Amino acid sequence: MRKQIIRRVSNPAQFIEKLFHWASQQTIFTILEGQQMEMPGHQFDCVIGIGKRSSLNFENRVDFDQVDHYHQQTKDWLFSYISYDVKNSIENLTSDNSDGLHFPHLTLIQPQKVLCLKNDMLFFHYLDQDVDSIADDLNAILLQIVSETPLPQFEFQSRMPRKMYLENASHLMQHIQRGDIYEINFCQEYYAENVTFNCLQAYKRLRELSKAPFSVFAKHDSHYIISASPERYLSKTETDLISQPIKGTAKRDSDLEKDEALKIMLQNDPKERAENIMIVDLVRNDLSKIAQKSSVCVDELCEIYSFEQVHQMISTLRCSVDKNIHLSDILKASFPMGSMTGAPKYKTMQLAEKYENTKRGLYSGSVGYITPEFNFDFNVIIRSLLYNADTRYLSYMVGSALTAQSDIEKEYEECELKGKAMKQIFGQS
Repeated sequence: MRKQIIRRVSNPAQFIEKLFHWASQQTIFTILEGQQMEMPGHQFDCVIGIGKRSSLNFENRVDFDQVDHYHQQTKDWLFSYISYDVKNSIENLTSDNSDGLHFPHLTLIQPQKVLCLKNDMLFFHYLDQDVDSIADDLNAILLQIVSETPLPQFEFQSRMPRKMYLENASHLMQHIQRGDIYEINFCQEYYAENVTFNCLQAYKRLRELSKAPFSVFAKHDSHYIISASPERYLSKTETDLISQPIKGTAKRDSDLEKDEALKIMLQNDPKERAENIMIVDLVRNDLSKIAQKSSVCVDELCEIYSFEQVHQMISTLRCSVDKNIHLSDILKASFPMGSMTGAPKYKTMQLAEKYENTKRGLYSGSVGYITPEFNFDFNVIIRSLLYNADTRYLSYMVGSALTAQSDIEKEYEECELKGKAMKQIFGQS
């Protein structure tokens, strides 16, 4: 059982920096941060899980019966890491490309300690046997000295050089022209080997550059996630499900008038709107598999949200589900998220495996939390650095959607734009 203790903090912006320093010193931690951006369904400014009371881990194929049993048995806070390759346990698919990171396919962690911050209110959700440590933990957080550590400078290498990208994208365009698919999210990897750096400092720098509403800083065993994700996969509040796929990207400009013009251009771009609407239709179909009759609706269609690096076109879909629905039902109906596959989903996943040369792993997957009441919030792992500290392998992936209207040179440039912040924090322009 857990107890909830609430404390007020005097300076939330300063406190959160101390909180992150304290959490990052723990052996296992997950920090999910909303950066106080007003996105629909946001419950907290940040949610943190510390330690591990129990866990369920699948290195390869996922047994969804075990997932449901574990979830129902714990009836507690859980933090979840869902690799894109969970698709292989939902559909008859494989992932045989290069993998330098070796993240598990799916992990559920029941933490020892949970801390949630909303404005100036700090909520401790501690197991009964740990409640006595709340005062000591709060004191330790307040005594943290926030320091800055310089990050090393190095260059990322491309797993798919520009010429190869354009050739493979051309092949995919032929599949679109033949009617095999309508849209595909085509991804590529940038990586660095034998690198060591301060992961907290990298996260702080990335969050400063990107200010994303679904950010993650997490460590489990040797694996680190440093994410400035702008995208929600799914959130659940009681019987209400929300999905917010992103499709459509435009760069920002420091000149306010030019920036506003870029935003309007994105809003009215027929190619970008077509991308978004195709994925909205796919997500509507996915949700209809688990939704209560006639409950699937579109709250926002092709709305523009502005972030530090880019403008994004986001749609918001909603449905109602049965109160007794299982976690596995939701995953099998909706995962992977349509914004990271394309349409139709099965064929695009097959073609992505053929023309991409990196196993996506956690990229295109999701990280999120589940409450004891079975409310949850899951992001999409994009705009993210993934790091294996044992092998010292650092990676990020970027992608863009190919449709019949795509200019593959511009799609390559979009990938470069999406990777800008990850390169920038290590001194690469």
